[in-house]
Amino acid sequence: MTKRYWVIGGEYEDPAFRALIPGTETMAGPFEDERKARTEWTRLSCCPEKSGHATVRYSIAAESLH
Repeated sequence: MTKRYWVIGGEYEDPAFRALIPGTETMAGPFEDERKARTEWTRLSCCPEKSGHATVRYSIAAESLH
């Protein structure tokens, strides 16, 4: 089974991470390789303009292709 990967997230309203602030949503991908998705996750999570924002969170989602 083939998979592709997406990096999703953005800045949330509060540290409970229940709701994204409108307009901050980010979806990057698809990536055919989990390693490439992880590289993008690192870039988004650790980029200088986001540092200091405790309410920014990104995740890697895997999609199974049939």
